[in-house]
Amino acid sequence: MNKALSKYDVVIVGGGPAGLNAALVLGRARKNVLVIDDQKPRNWVTRETHGFLTRDGVSPREFRRIAKEEIAAYPSVQFTSDTVTEITGHDGEFVVKTVEGETYISKKILFAVGKKDLPLNITGLSEVYGKSAFVCPYCDGWELRNRQLVIITSANHALHMAKLISGWTSHYTLCIHDENSIEVEVKQELSRHGVQLYETPIQSIRSEEGMVSAVELSDGTMIPCTGVFFQPKLHTGSDIPKAMGCEVTETGTILVDSQGKTSVSGVFSAGDAASELYQAITAASLGALTAVSINNELNVEGWNLN
Repeated sequence: MNKALSKYDVVIVGGGPAGLNAALVLGRARKNVLVIDDQKPRNWVTRETHGFLTRDGVSPREFRRIAKEEIAAYPSVQFTSDTVTEITGHDGEFVVKTVEGETYISKKILFAVGKKDLPLNITGLSEVYGKSAFVCPYCDGWELRNRQLVIITSANHALHMAKLISGWTSHYTLCIHDENSIEVEVKQELSRHGVQLYETPIQSIRSEEGMVSAVELSDGTMIPCTGVFFQPKLHTGSDIPKAMGCEVTETGTILVDSQGKTSVSGVFSAGDAASELYQAITAASLGALTAVSINNELNVEGWNLN
């Protein structure tokens, strides 16, 4: 890395689709950009990325490799594998510190830190996650089409998930994984559509070499299946935005306006960190749009100085 360049126009925290697309747009806009990424993306448990035009089916690792190869054409963008520990300062001069003891100065900050999975405490889930158990039907529903599925969801989302999954298969069972009870009206509607429902706690997920074979309930009931969709519990990939004063939701999603601006001047966020859509192509597009907003702000500030 070029140590002589200590002050950047933008430091991007996170190197997933949102951060990478933002870096591409800002690089093409001739801005000095540093992307700091800890190389621990949530989607590395999956084998393929789907729903992204020209990249459908590519692995997350290959997606990043191609992206960095393309961004390399713009020398004002640099990358470092590190973890941000603290950001202080103010709009125009933020001080970014990292685990590796580095300090960087940046005019603007973009958080593209994504989301992290919180434990669901389901025995056997980690063995199948990303192989035969997934969280997003739009990302992986095609691969599990017409299969016998188990849908693990909360009581409040049961009807929504039933309607959603019905587009990919009519062979599915709902398992409720929380302490809430399903409303009588919801049970009646599910029954009318022939949807089997279990509210008994899940004991474990049975599998072999990552391929699920059944979901076992605490009363011994075995539900045969060849795939699982589950509702994850998520938290934003970094607590630093909240520590800086950025307004966040109860689950940590960073609140932004239509331009990707947070409640803190000079601080932006894009992708899964600031959204609940959770698709790679959506994250990338939000990264691009937010980069345009950042670039416009930098250009106006530069204009006013002259």
